[in-house]
Amino acid sequence: MFLPYRLISTQTVGASPLSSQPPEKTADGAWTVGRIIDWTTAHLKKHGSESPRLEAEILLAHARQCPRIQLYVQYNELLTDDQRTVMRDLVKRRAQAEPVAYLVGHREFFALDFRVTPDVLIPRPETETLVLQLITAAKSSPNPRILDIGTGSGCIAVAAAVNVPGASVTAVDISPQALEIANDNAHRHSVAGRIRLLEGDLFGPLAGEEQFDLIVSNPPYVADGEMATLPADIRLHEPHLALKAGPQGLDVIARLISQAAARLAPRGAIFVELSPEQADAVTGLFNDSGQFEPPRTIKDSSGRERVVTARRKS
Repeated sequence: MFLPYRLISTQTVGASPLSSQPPEKTADGAWTVGRIIDWTTAHLKKHGSESPRLEAEILLAHARQCPRIQLYVQYNELLTDDQRTVMRDLVKRRAQAEPVAYLVGHREFFALDFRVTPDVLIPRPETETLVLQLITAAKSSPNPRILDIGTGSGCIAVAAAVNVPGASVTAVDISPQALEIANDNAHRHSVAGRIRLLEGDLFGPLAGEEQFDLIVSNPPYVADGEMATLPADIRLHEPHLALKAGPQGLDVIARLISQAAARLAPRGAIFVELSPEQADAVTGLFNDSGQFEPPRTIKDSSGRERVVTARRKS
């Protein structure tokens, strides 16, 4: 889901990204890898980046089509004309708030590399808390049946399948474009044979009375009125379908909780990601349903309540 931080502001600080591109040559020669990194780091910092050095390296590695680690042994190498052209375009677009993950087409999540496009949310570190809890619960069963609602890029489903070899995973999303990305990521990590992808809303595409041992979801949870306050890279580029969720941001979570018990095997558990300020409200939804044991909240690495989990009553 979205993160409450600003990576790049659309407000220009100093010269514009069009007028402040690196010149063709430095005073003592053509641009090297090291000089491009230094210039780009300073430029992105002026435009609000909170991790300008990292972003500069990621963009340059993409422009040079090499692993980022190789840049450290290529510091004095010159960029080709084509590489310099690609890098100029990437830096310009990043300074205009386009997310780095979309620019380079992938993002690391749970020690795995995932393809991402503007059709899916960019996987975030906070969601790794959700995945860790899911995997821990799944490993207590030899062949757990897992359902991922709102799979997006498939990062949760794929991470679960990779880390729990005995698991069978069903992943649902309302967006056919997102399912294409999820399918690609499942094949990329050689788990496509254990992940079933279904198109539809929440539990709608499931057959009959099919049940699961574990249900996991990182659903839309941004309140409608909060959309205008999101950082520009999220508000302008990430899919609103995966973000907006009604006046309080709880519309999808409420529907999810009301329907989940019927799809859980006895003593099965559900894990839901949320915004920290929604923890009390979501806990109340579980309690009010009367179908779950008392829920508990789980904090992320920043110490903020990020996941609510509950077991179906016997």
